[in-house]
Amino acid sequence: MSRRGEHDVIVVGAGPVGAALALALAADGFDVAVVEAQPPRPAAREAELDLRVVALAPDAIALLQDLGAWPLPFPERVGSYRRMEVWDATGPGRARFDAAERGEAALGRIVENRHLQHALWTALAGRARVLCPAEAADLDDGDATAALTLADGTRLRARVLVAAEGAESPLRARLGIGFAGRDYGQRAVVAHVATERPHEDTAWQRFLPGGPLAFLPLGDGRSSIVWSLPDAEAARVLALDDAAFCCALGAAFDFRLGPITAAGPRAAFPLRLRRADRYVAGRCVLVGDAAHVVHPLAGQGVNLGLRDVACLRRVLAEARARGSDIGAAHVLRRYERERRSENALAAWTFDAIERVFASTAMPLVLARGLGLEAAGRIGPLRRALAAAAAGHL
Repeated sequence: MSRRGEHDVIVVGAGPVGAALALALAADGFDVAVVEAQPPRPAAREAELDLRVVALAPDAIALLQDLGAWPLPFPERVGSYRRMEVWDATGPGRARFDAAERGEAALGRIVENRHLQHALWTALAGRARVLCPAEAADLDDGDATAALTLADGTRLRARVLVAAEGAESPLRARLGIGFAGRDYGQRAVVAHVATERPHEDTAWQRFLPGGPLAFLPLGDGRSSIVWSLPDAEAARVLALDDAAFCCALGAAFDFRLGPITAAGPRAAFPLRLRRADRYVAGRCVLVGDAAHVVHPLAGQGVNLGLRDVACLRRVLAEARARGSDIGAAHVLRRYERERRSENALAAWTFDAIERVFASTAMPLVLARGLGLEAAGRIGPLRRALAAAAAGHL
């Protein structure tokens, strides 16, 4: 590791995607520096479950295993979903997908963001230069290297600089990369709830006129809910007392698992679709939410970010093996071409699903009901959608 602040790669932002990228590149022998404003919150077996959970697809878990960051600490807190059931509140039709359709043990795992980040930081210790707490203050993207000056005056150089700071990425703004899309006028209300009947290791999703409602199975027997609601309705639901909230949620879920018997703390966040105009500017590259934000109805945001990681890791390793400059335009644009294509497909697919199921036009209600029935009954289509449920678009 260079003492002069010169590195192969600097990763700014060490959430799950940034930390996974730094760990992957360090494991491949690259000299990596990580810049992060805040250390991860500690993970403890006795702590209340983090409200922020992510649904990890099998390929994401395989990447974490390869990096030595899986299994997570306290595996009893990890939920697993072997099936997914989807139905429409305003029309006929339902579909059920099973991991057995793909010969896999599970469609995915439900993990706490805090524990995922803790596992990645633990695996990263000693493998990269970590500067935390630290913030980027200035950027100079030169021909041979990118130079980053931190708020405390520390100056770093690297052949590649990665912005992984999330949707509000200051580096993306500094690079002049546009980040546009649409606001859904909705908020996702999240909470952990207990139900009268067990969740059956199933991810449940009901499409309501105001937005989808998902129940995701947690390791302790509860479910993590993601309830997409118009902004005003989300505010009203957040203000309900626990008993009223449980009644409203149970009704919205059609009491599929019986009454809601308990609910923990609630929070909400705005729903948006955002895509960066480009992923590369000079020697700087975007990954994760800094490059794309999608609707949470399929739970694929982190999975898309980890696929960015796998792609950039492969592209940089192949460039090094050829003796190429890893920060050369033709190298980074290969990553951009691959990931912009898949991420755009995912973003617009999720957006189209949200639009179709939000409509109350009767012809569309009947058509989507028939579509769900077909998805549940036609083997090849059901298997294809089971793959999508597992994150393979």
